Amino acid sequence: MGIFSRFADIVNSNITSILDKAEDPAKMVRLIIQEMEDTLVEVRSTSAKVLAEKKEVARRIERLNEQANDWQAKAELALSKDREDLARSALIEKQKLSDNAEMLTHELEVIDQQLAKLKEEVSTLQDKLADAKARQKSIIMRQQTATSRLDVKRTLDPSKIDKAMNRFDQYESRIEGIEAQVESYEMGNKTLADEFAELEAQESINSELEALKQKLAKDKQA
Repeated sequence: MGIFSRFADIVNSNITSILDKAEDPAKMVRLIIQEMEDTLVEVRSTSAKVLAEKKEVARRIERLNEQANDWQAKAELALSKDREDLARSALIEKQKLSDNAEMLTHELEVIDQQLAKLKEEVSTLQDKLADAKARQKSIIMRQQTATSRLDVKRTLDPSKIDKAMNRFDQYESRIEGIEAQVESYEMGNKTLADEFAELEAQESINSELEALKQKLAKDKQA
């Protein structure tokens, strides 16, 4: 299983869980990015282990080739001493070692293919991760904007505004009632200044009334 098929299974399961819980998109994006980062760490660790295994296989191949060359030299030595039987036995040992080396060489090729595939997938995942992080800011900002607009729309709901204004009217009516009570109390409690003001007003009216009488008396005499 490739890292992307495994990663897709992880992300899809988490997305399903998120949607079931009605989580917001920003949390979902953060979770996806976290899963991608965790997958990268795991794959890099796997790549390091495969590299170590490759080096070990290469060392084993080198040792087998050295041993095969040693048996080749022994076979040549045996033939030079007219010991064909020993030469045959040496060549048999060399063949065994060569077969093992060939088998390990094939295994090494498979390891190289695995490493190449891992490198390709890691590179692709890194690109996707960079893209996801770049888009994360945009998604979060769009979510915040949409949420704010939704709050404004809810606040500006005509029925809610009418109710709020009706409350204002009720509060103003209550305050006016309280003010009226205050004024009624003030009307029944005249101050010393109020009484002098009334006397001055009466004096002014009496003066004007006397002047008007004198004028009418002159008009009759005329």
